[in-house]
Amino acid sequence: MKKRLFTILPALMLVLNNLSAADFETATEAVKNMAVGWNLGNTLDAHNAQRETDIVRSETWWGQPVTTPQLMVMMKNAGFGAIRIPVTWFPHMNDAGKVDEDWMKRVRQVVDYVLDAGMYCILNVHHDTGADSYDDQGNLKHHHWLHASMSTYNSEKARYEYLWKQIAEEFKDYDQRLLFESFNEMLDDYNSWCFASYNCTGRYDATIAADAYEAINSYVQSFVTTVRATGGNNAKRNLVANTYGACSGGGTWNSHLKDPLKEMKYPNDPAGNGHIIFQVHTYPSIANNNGTNRPMSEIKKEIDDMVNAWNSHLASKGAPVIVGEWGTSNVDKAGNDYTTRREHMFQFVDYFMKKTKENNICTFLWMGLSDGSNRSIPVFNQADLAQRIVQNYYGDTSGFAYPSREDLGPIYSEVTYSDLWGELNLCGQLNTADYQQLEVELAEKPAKGAFKLKHYPNQGYQDVTEAKSIIKFNTATMGETLTRITLQTFQAGNKAIVKSVKLVKKDGTTENSNVSVFWGCAVNEIILNGIQAAETAVSANGASTRIFNLQGQQVGSTLPKGLYIRNGKKFVVR
Repeated sequence: MKKRLFTILPALMLVLNNLSAADFETATEAVKNMAVGWNLGNTLDAHNAQRETDIVRSETWWGQPVTTPQLMVMMKNAGFGAIRIPVTWFPHMNDAGKVDEDWMKRVRQVVDYVLDAGMYCILNVHHDTGADSYDDQGNLKHHHWLHASMSTYNSEKARYEYLWKQIAEEFKDYDQRLLFESFNEMLDDYNSWCFASYNCTGRYDATIAADAYEAINSYVQSFVTTVRATGGNNAKRNLVANTYGACSGGGTWNSHLKDPLKEMKYPNDPAGNGHIIFQVHTYPSIANNNGTNRPMSEIKKEIDDMVNAWNSHLASKGAPVIVGEWGTSNVDKAGNDYTTRREHMFQFVDYFMKKTKENNICTFLWMGLSDGSNRSIPVFNQADLAQRIVQNYYGDTSGFAYPSREDLGPIYSEVTYSDLWGELNLCGQLNTADYQQLEVELAEKPAKGAFKLKHYPNQGYQDVTEAKSIIKFNTATMGETLTRITLQTFQAGNKAIVKSVKLVKKDGTTENSNVSVFWGCAVNEIILNGIQAAETAVSANGASTRIFNLQGQQVGSTLPKGLYIRNGKKFVVR
């Protein structure tokens, strides 16, 4: 009997897997159930254009901390139903195209964080596509291996299919909450945004454009065929296919803007109809070139036109639509719309979410919300934006939570420098005409010559001689745009505790800037939120150590997890 049982089990498992795949929800149902999503950006997609075997270094290359399951629980508790995980694969592939085992294991671990938190997950191939980069002299610095041209498709077809075969095999037994996305923003050989061949002479070339759109559809067909052939739950898994460049068709300034939508084809799918999703990205500008707010009526019309185009040219082909990335046009800059015109931005968010929900379109905000060291705590640094998005989708946010740094009391960043010349990011790109200075406060005065403030792009230095340092902005000597300011060490093994980093605007108001890893260092958040830590901090200056709950009742020193008040300030016991 035992021998027979062992013989039957593999067949039984195959039947169960096939039944599971057969029962998969449709793409339309998945889009509805994902509700509202967020991108885990600049994390597993980060790279330095070279081969990388150090998993932690790779994941933190662009300043984000190592992802934790607690971050995903926070997003779920805030009302988000899906996470898109951008992944760049080429730094972790050998010459034969095989993905490093450690990298695949880490990708799987992060996917598990999302699914274990009770959300959907979209896994993709990200910066293997994109715009080529050049140095200051115009020399090609990095060439993405997947381009929207038939010559590139034919030369890379086998490697692309092999990559997806490995990914599909790794996750073939995962349930319907895991979706695969073919590629991110794939461009033609001329790095044309907006539509294929835009960067060519005359801003359009019909032959080159046709070749690019044929390549996009060829990659999508390879993706679908390869994933389906691996069997298991991949036989019916919902798959996401992006338009050329993930272009949204937004705008009216050129007659070819909607070509990426029109030229997108529904692939031949062995699963039959109903398991393909089309994806676009959109980052509208909500300000005029002179910095004034665009009229909301104008912005609403642009959103209406985009949504209508998605319905007319994509959904009409039989696949629902998602917006895999969205935000406003300066989302990655220090002086972005969230900090400079928040109420106007929120009006845009309100209408964008209203129209997408009305048309059964799931949206994934690009980054923001929780960024840099906030993710490692985890808390929101844009809690009001997270709440606004969820409120627009569900109608209210009762039952959801939006923790922020202010809820936790003082938070310091302990920085350990592993490399000589290691640098800690203090702030990202900003316009020096908008700000007076940056102020950074350390927990104690550093040793002489231990640290310098460094600003880019001209890499000027300023010695850090006191616990509190100020770097004043001078447009004449620094230029109009600073790409980053860092705290650089001059000795491996140095440590610093950063209490705060503030940017002072021209009008004297301040905004907090959160530190993040640039290179050669690690950041650990020190949160004064436990009884022992909090009492040490409070008792040092003789203040009261009496603790109250949120109802104003005094409580003892042994506390369960929760939020409490002491000396008029909230703190958390975890």
